[in-house]
Amino acid sequence: METRRALLVDAFAAEPLAGNAAGVVPDAEGLSDEQLAAVAAELGASETAFLTGADGAADDRLRYFSPATEVDLCGHATIAIYGALFAEGAIDGGERTLRTNVGDLSVAVDADGTVWMRQQAPSVEVVDVDLDRVAAALGVDPAALRDVGADLPAAVASTGLPFLVVPVNFLERLGEADPDDAAVERLSEEFDVAGVYAFSFDALDADSTAHGRAFVPSLGISEDPVTGTASGAVGGYLRHVDAFDGDEPDELRFEQGHFLDRPGRVRVRVEADGVRVGGRATVALDGEIRIPGGEDDEIIEA
Repeated sequence: METRRALLVDAFAAEPLAGNAAGVVPDAEGLSDEQLAAVAAELGASETAFLTGADGAADDRLRYFSPATEVDLCGHATIAIYGALFAEGAIDGGERTLRTNVGDLSVAVDADGTVWMRQQAPSVEVVDVDLDRVAAALGVDPAALRDVGADLPAAVASTGLPFLVVPVNFLERLGEADPDDAAVERLSEEFDVAGVYAFSFDALDADSTAHGRAFVPSLGISEDPVTGTASGAVGGYLRHVDAFDGDEPDELRFEQGHFLDRPGRVRVRVEADGVRVGGRATVALDGEIRIPGGEDDEIIEA
């Protein structure tokens, strides 16, 4: 039976028990797909990042698993693993290349521990969707979507992991959301997205661009506290629909997780060659996990 180091790291947060918890396995070399999936299920975080060392021209190979399935890309788990490695001195600041299921991406770590993840150039497609149906799936007043739908249409946006982006008029309405997971999952399947990201410009903090909530039952996550891939996609969406009337700020700041008592902050820079998503990370739990390797070993003990 193998033993590997495993961590829970809170991404997009400056202190533990906030932001979005990610599982981190700094050395996953040699583990099978079945073992990776089992470890992710045991850790129970929305996603776990597994580092398997250099891969070709890339410095690192990362794979991501939710408790239910492999995920091609996960922003908060990427921020988590590099934030944790930098904090303990395992890597230096500066830029690294990582290989993911959606291609090679770059990560840079600032001197203060902020991790920046470069995502793919955004793709955005405005879609014709019944807002009453979306409102029913999210458990919000349909007027909260219709009030802004004419100026800010719903769209499928992606920087590697697609989301159905839905604007909401007021933070109070967004906070009242009580989603029907099955209905959200049907929407996700229909539009071929990971989930639904609803947001409002009516944010809590004066320096925040928007407040968001991400519902991802298709990946086994009813609501993801703070989402880097969705935030990057929404940054691309806001540029695509010219939400700022030509006066787009250099950096967007998305707050998320407050309605789950997991407040976090995502920084987003939409650039000519892609999107950069940044945030801090802090280790909440550091230990070992025992991983069965034989047919007779069926139980993982944390």
